[in-house]
Amino acid sequence: MDKILIIGASGQIGSDLTIALREIFGNENVFATDIKQPPQDVLESGPFQILDVMNENALNDFVVKNKITQIYHLAAVLSGNAEKLPSKAWEINMKSLLSILNLAKEVGVKKIFWPSSIAVFGNTTPKIRTPQLTYTEPNTVYGISKLAGERWCEYYYNKYNIDVRSIRYPGLISYKTEAGGGTTDYAVEIFYEAIKFHKYECFLKEDTVLPMMFMPDAIEGTIKLMEADSNKLTIRSSYNMAAISFSPKEIAEEIKKHINDFTITYNPDFRQNIAESWPQSIDDSVARKDWDWQHKYSLPDMVQIMLNEISKKLGKNY
Repeated sequence: MDKILIIGASGQIGSDLTIALREIFGNENVFATDIKQPPQDVLESGPFQILDVMNENALNDFVVKNKITQIYHLAAVLSGNAEKLPSKAWEINMKSLLSILNLAKEVGVKKIFWPSSIAVFGNTTPKIRTPQLTYTEPNTVYGISKLAGERWCEYYYNKYNIDVRSIRYPGLISYKTEAGGGTTDYAVEIFYEAIKFHKYECFLKEDTVLPMMFMPDAIEGTIKLMEADSNKLTIRSSYNMAAISFSPKEIAEEIKKHINDFTITYNPDFRQNIAESWPQSIDDSVARKDWDWQHKYSLPDMVQIMLNEISKKLGKNY
């Protein structure tokens, strides 16, 4: 049985992915790690350990001791926070990836998953149905680190036959963990504010359309890619993956169908410039062809579930 290490298991993706992988591989075979405590279901369902990915010796010891065969490296400084701490963000995002790639080469880890992002795109990228292969000229530290990471992943595959797989995630929306410093995080914050106060001040303009995805789709797509036949994969940098695109105004209108007196105002900050450099929609036909990717959730589906689940979490009716 595979032994799986998840780095960043307390984060937005990691907390959901840990539970999903434990259901497939068994609780005892999925090792969750992070520098902060995870949600209760992650903590109680299987092994968890505080582990800093920047501590190479501790990371190496953990992988060898537990005979790890797959690594999901999810730890990163996200787009909004990275602009505040550019040098630190670069060091964390790049050094951690290279440490894991080198570790895989040395000890024979079978598979690695590392997430990229739509942040690799820039102002020169086609905004509508952005192709798999296109101009990638990011203008943020986060985007630059993700683009460099894509190139390193492909390099290690071609040079050392390391089976590393990656997805360019759009904005991800989850009810389990709250926002963590990303440019698309308004689409998580808005639900908490709508339920608690029936109003929200958005840090993007009302018509800023961005690619988004409900977390269950992201988790299913990630596992589907990792379980795909290696010989069928034609992309070893990072796959485009898409679901739904919408603006702050559109998601607000959908929330108003459930909370009649909900209001939204707009006060764009530095993240507006980041958002305007990103695509509005993504062409993910290569992923759909290579490993049969399909999304399930529409905007109305997602809004209904988010409102219901966050209401339960907050213990407050909307």
